[in-house]
Amino acid sequence: MDASIWVPSSPCGPHCVHTYVEPVSRLRATMRVTALGTVGLGLLAVGILTVLLPRVARHGYWRGSAKIALRTMGVELDIDDHRPDGARRVRGALMVANHVSFLDIIALCCVAPARFVAKREVLQMGVFGPITRAFGVLPHRRGDLRRLRPMIDQVSGILDRGRPVAVFPEGTTWCGTASGRFKPAFFQAAIDAGVPVLPVRLSYTDHGHRTTMPGFLGEDTIGSTLSRIVRSRDLTITVTVFEPQLPAGDRGHLAAVAQELIAPAEPVAALQELAVDLSVPAPAVQPRPAVEQAVA
Repeated sequence: MDASIWVPSSPCGPHCVHTYVEPVSRLRATMRVTALGTVGLGLLAVGILTVLLPRVARHGYWRGSAKIALRTMGVELDIDDHRPDGARRVRGALMVANHVSFLDIIALCCVAPARFVAKREVLQMGVFGPITRAFGVLPHRRGDLRRLRPMIDQVSGILDRGRPVAVFPEGTTWCGTASGRFKPAFFQAAIDAGVPVLPVRLSYTDHGHRTTMPGFLGEDTIGSTLSRIVRSRDLTITVTVFEPQLPAGDRGHLAAVAQELIAPAEPVAALQELAVDLSVPAPAVQPRPAVEQAVA
């Protein structure tokens, strides 16, 4: 049996992209893109020198840089942190979050710079690829079950050394008004390393209204998604950080607890609120082979 048959899929696509808010002018959007390019290059150039700094200073720089990058795109950041004060200094946690947009990565860096597990294709996205490699993104070949256990062991080793790792357990992006099933596999890395799981919910609003405009969905490219982001009038990303979950029980239990905290409430009502066409058929999902069920 081919161990690469099953790959996570999402019914979200262009029909999910909607907002009630009028976009900003093309001139303003162009100014935001120009600012992002100019500021981004400067931040990256200086960031290379941070390898010489202690970890605390290095992480502080990248948290600040991530916030500046969001501001240049016209994105407001709202962090709702439910962790006790002592828990905010815990190292080596496995951060897990719902996945909507490439903005998710920048927003999570504002909480705690981490090494991200991402699909291998991300490292092949033009100029974006070298940047992800420079930041130590861990490429994962989705659906290749033969390489899954070594990947989990690698993540566990990083966590065991006191470094945080971020994972999107849905395995792909959703529009933000609905959520996919959290795959339990990478939760095993937290159990093996004996570190907590840090659930994080990411949600987007534009001028106070729920929006799906930042979604990286279907056949979207970095450019098409960025174009929608910079044309949003008052885009806000809310990062809700929940209390760390102890690595108790099995990976399935941990995945279920995290999904219960993170999953958006009343997803169908949210889609109807945005006037998303629910009659659009979702793409067929291939059945999961028995070997995938055993590993996950």
